[in-house]
Amino acid sequence: MSRPPIVSVVVTFLNAASFLHQAIQSVVSQSYDRWELLLVDDGSTDDSGRIAKSWVRDHPARMQYLQHADHSNRGVSAARNLGIRHASGDLVAFLDADDVWLQEKLERQVSLLTAHPDAGMIYGRTEYWHSWTGNREDQGRDSIPSHGIFADTLVAPPSLLTAFLRGTTCVPCPCSVLVRRSLLERLGGFEESFRGFYDDQVFYAKVCLNAPVFVSDECLERYRQHAGSHSQRALAEHTDAHTMWRRRYLHWLSRYVSEAAIVDGDLARALRTQRWIWGEDSRSLVPPRVQRLLRKAKQVAAHFADRLPPSERHH
Repeated sequence: MSRPPIVSVVVTFLNAASFLHQAIQSVVSQSYDRWELLLVDDGSTDDSGRIAKSWVRDHPARMQYLQHADHSNRGVSAARNLGIRHASGDLVAFLDADDVWLQEKLERQVSLLTAHPDAGMIYGRTEYWHSWTGNREDQGRDSIPSHGIFADTLVAPPSLLTAFLRGTTCVPCPCSVLVRRSLLERLGGFEESFRGFYDDQVFYAKVCLNAPVFVSDECLERYRQHAGSHSQRALAEHTDAHTMWRRRYLHWLSRYVSEAAIVDGDLARALRTQRWIWGEDSRSLVPPRVQRLLRKAKQVAAHFADRLPPSERHH
């Protein structure tokens, strides 16, 4: 590599031998060539490490293999932070080992961040990719969700986080994000106490509270849908995990906003509403089906309450 990289690509993996080669190939095939690739092994016990090291041997000038001490498994947040610490580019992109980029991904996003120097991060729309299986039943299932209220827009803090909380726009996939390394270092990267659930949303909250974000309407990534993905395995193993981690995330966010002395009426209302919706005692004897119905009723009520003038809201 004759010129120093502008983009540091962090690919984290854990037992992803089935997909890792394709993910790496989608980076190598980029039309933009000012990148380095940091392959972070989060304690794999399958053939993933061998695959990653083989790529590094073939491309030693622009690829590195990284792992934690004792080849330990510390979770995706810690793995991404390890990659960030070794990054030398001004921009950092993340790619999970089972996802892929389209060829123009980096070229388009670097151009957009250059055109919007105030933006700390950019992300776009992402294809939810079912048809990769080749199975007839998966053909036609691919989808690209709309951003909803934002498209090709630079969004100032904290409006984007408020929209995430209210569900009026989609939370981005990690494979869609390109962020300035200076911002990552200032914010302390990912919160390593969040393992498996809400690690991405905690990170997005920190970014959206501290920097403008450019929301692109382009789709430049494919987010592979499969039962063996980390999120699907975690949900299968821990049926109550989503509720528990949602509450933990909201508690963390409330503390973060308070400690940072962030004052915004819309954000405060959205956060208060979410804490109300998800605030049931986990030890409640109310059956789970009834809890879900009650939560849905609260969400409907909150949807209409947020649209009332302040004078007509009941707190």
